[in-house]
Amino acid sequence: MFLIGVAWFALASAVCGLAPGIGVLIGARVLQGVGGALLTPGSLAIIQASFAATDRPRAVGAWSGLSGVAAAIGPLLGGWLVQTAGWRWVFLLNVPLAAAVVAVTMRHVPETRNTSVSGGFDVAGASLAALALAGLTYALIEAPGRSAKAGIAAAALAGLAAAVAFGVIEVRRTRSPRPVAPMLPLDVFASRQFTVINVITFGVYGAFGGLLFLLILQLQEVAGFAPLMAGSALLPVTVLMLALSARSGRLAQRIGPRRPMTIGIAGLAIGMALMTRIGPHASYLADVLPAAIVFGLGLGLTVAPLTATVLASADVRNAGVASGVNNAVARAAGLVAVAALPAAAGLGPASYRQPARFDHGFDLAVTGCAVALLITAVLAALLVDDNVLRPAGPVPPEPEARVACPISAPQLQPVPRR
Repeated sequence: MFLIGVAWFALASAVCGLAPGIGVLIGARVLQGVGGALLTPGSLAIIQASFAATDRPRAVGAWSGLSGVAAAIGPLLGGWLVQTAGWRWVFLLNVPLAAAVVAVTMRHVPETRNTSVSGGFDVAGASLAALALAGLTYALIEAPGRSAKAGIAAAALAGLAAAVAFGVIEVRRTRSPRPVAPMLPLDVFASRQFTVINVITFGVYGAFGGLLFLLILQLQEVAGFAPLMAGSALLPVTVLMLALSARSGRLAQRIGPRRPMTIGIAGLAIGMALMTRIGPHASYLADVLPAAIVFGLGLGLTVAPLTATVLASADVRNAGVASGVNNAVARAAGLVAVAALPAAAGLGPASYRQPARFDHGFDLAVTGCAVALLITAVLAALLVDDNVLRPAGPVPPEPEARVACPISAPQLQPVPRR
C-alpha cells in the first residue's frame, strides 16, 4: 500500500506539472490527495509493526522530525523554484524523489499485515466521509464572499447529513464487520487515551495548518518579503524539529508524554502570539526569527510524543487504523482551519489585496489559534497518561555476547571445531 501510494503520488505530481490549465491542475491535485492518503498512514503503521515497543518512540520521533523537515523545506524549495525554474517544477521534482523512495522501500522495508482482518472495502463509508468534509469545507470557504446563501446552506446541510450517515454506517459495520469491514472501526475509541490524543491532535494541527496558510501571505503581502524569503522564514523550525524530535520521543518514553506535550503545546501558543509582531516592514531578525525559534522548540517537543502516544494507545494489530485515524484527524483539522479561520477573522476575498485589512485579520486569527493551543495544553496536562509509552513488564536485557571478533579482541568462548 505504501509503494502504491508513493507511485500514485508521483504520477499525479507529473500530471500537475504538465497540466495545460487550471481544471486539469485541480483534478490532479485531487489525485495527489489519494496518493498521500495511501502512503502516509502506511509509513507509521510499518514503524509501529516493525520496531520493538522499547524502540518505537525513538523511531516515531525520527519519523516526526523528518516529516517536519520536509514540511518546512517545502515552502523554501517551492519559493526558490517559483522564482527560478517556474511553478511546474514544484510538482515535477516529486517524480525523482518518489523513484528513490520506491527503490529504498523495495530493498529495505519489511512487509507487515494483520492476518485477522477480513471483509471488503468500506466504499460507502469513505464516500460519505469525503462528502461530509467537502460540503462543510465548501460552506466555510464560500460563506464570507457570496451573496447566494441558499447554495451555501445546501452544501452545509449536505455535509452534515453525510456526516450523520457516515456515523450510522460505521456503527453498524463495527458491530457486524462482514462482509464489509468498517473504514473507521469505532472500537478503537474504546481506549480513552486514543480519543484524548486525537482531540489534542485536532487542536494542534488545526492551529498549525491555519498558521502556515496565513503566515506565508502575511510575510509576502503585508511585510513585503519575496517568495523565497517568505518560504525560508520557518527554516529554524526545520532545524529544531530535526534536532529535537528523536530526543523528545526518548524523553517521553522515559518520563511519560504528558509533560513534554504540555510544555510543547504551550510553547506553540507562545510562538504564535509572538507572530502577531509581524506587520508592515517587519524585520526578520527582530520579529520573525524569535517567534520561529519558540514555535520550533514547541513543535519539536510536541509532535513525536503525540504521534508515539496515539499509536501506543491502540493495539499493534490496529496500527494502520490508528495511524490512518490520526492522520485523517490532523488533515481534517488543517482543512477546517484553512476554511474557517479567514471567515472568523473577517478575511473576505478583497482582504488579500488590502495589506492593512489582512494584517488586522491575521492578528485576530493567530491570537485565536494561540488561545486554542493553550486550551489544548491544559487538556494534555489533565488527561494524558504518562504510562502509555512505558512497556508493560520489565525490559528484556541485552543478549550476552558469546563470540568476539578475534581480530580486535580475544574470543570470549572457544569456537568448537567442525
